[in-house]
Amino acid sequence: MADDISVLVVDDSALMRNLISKMIEATDGLSVADTAMNGKFALEKIARLDPDVIVLDLEMPEMNGIEFLRERKNRGIRIPVIILSSIAEKGAAVTMEALALGASDFVQKPSGSISVDIATVKDRVSELLLAYGGRYRRFNKKTPASDAATVTKPPSRTPAASGAASISSLVSGMGISVGAPAQKITPIRSTGKIEVVAIGISTGGPEALRVVFSKLDPDLKVPILVVQHMPPGFTREFAISLNKVCPLDVKEAEEGDEVIPGRILIAQGDKHLEVVRDGIRVVVNLSKSPQVSGHRPSADVLFASIAVVYTNHALGVIMTGMGKDGANQLGNIYREGGLTIGQDESSAVVYGMPRVAYELGHVMEQVALENMGKRISTIARTSRL
Repeated sequence: MADDISVLVVDDSALMRNLISKMIEATDGLSVADTAMNGKFALEKIARLDPDVIVLDLEMPEMNGIEFLRERKNRGIRIPVIILSSIAEKGAAVTMEALALGASDFVQKPSGSISVDIATVKDRVSELLLAYGGRYRRFNKKTPASDAATVTKPPSRTPAASGAASISSLVSGMGISVGAPAQKITPIRSTGKIEVVAIGISTGGPEALRVVFSKLDPDLKVPILVVQHMPPGFTREFAISLNKVCPLDVKEAEEGDEVIPGRILIAQGDKHLEVVRDGIRVVVNLSKSPQVSGHRPSADVLFASIAVVYTNHALGVIMTGMGKDGANQLGNIYREGGLTIGQDESSAVVYGMPRVAYELGHVMEQVALENMGKRISTIARTSRL
């Protein structure tokens, strides 16, 4: 249909092109613009089709996915690209190279290059295509909304129900209940010197974190901990790729890592990341306790432990992502006297997590992606909004 988000499917296997196309056509709001057997043919079709989003395999003859992404970048093509490739299973570094070249996100084919069970990842693929394709259409095929307002304040109304579970139950990996009576947050103490920054982020995160990290102050003297929803096996290479664009040291978090100024720790895929006191030190604890808010790692678990350990000396940041992970426990950082900010709607690929936090009254300021790195640096330096 004319209103559907149009998808160009690029894969060297005729069977896979057919299966992926059927999967897309079975999703409300999506339609297949055309297919291509490699990057060369895809480039030839883009000018005529002007699709909203591209699904790209990495292993193809004549022009593979990496070569396509390089040429896409050279030509200034801004159409978002979702990697759907078997190589993701055996080559996390290649997948991260694809992200560094401008791919928006990735999904692993479930079982090799010819995945007859591709339907098992239908929901994830559809989610990404709708999110990135919808955003591209909104901001590149229509007059884009103004990003002039860098910082906005929450509405002056009583927030919706916070309903956060106790910190102890969250940290132990239990779920979150929602629907408790609405209560306006009143911090129990004044904000102290900011000693840590905690970031929760999901869909749209790989691109967004590259923007944020590239604009951090090289002299930033506080540690940063990040929960980015990502499969296991990829977060080490993801940290390495971010380290190349960030003036601070970025690494994948390991059990017992000390939380020290000037270092950024990325949560491992499929492991919760918490901080705990160890004498005068603060160290990382990783666990495979049950999912929280539908995720492991969970931003809610990180934020809950930050509120316990750092009380009024923390800055919590919630960014683009589907769902509500992090929205509840961001409120505990606020209650303890810490500061909280969220990504604004106009710059978020998916205004889900930050929207829920904002509507709960847990976000003190909303910030555009382009300004997020500098804003984090300023708040961490001045300890005020």
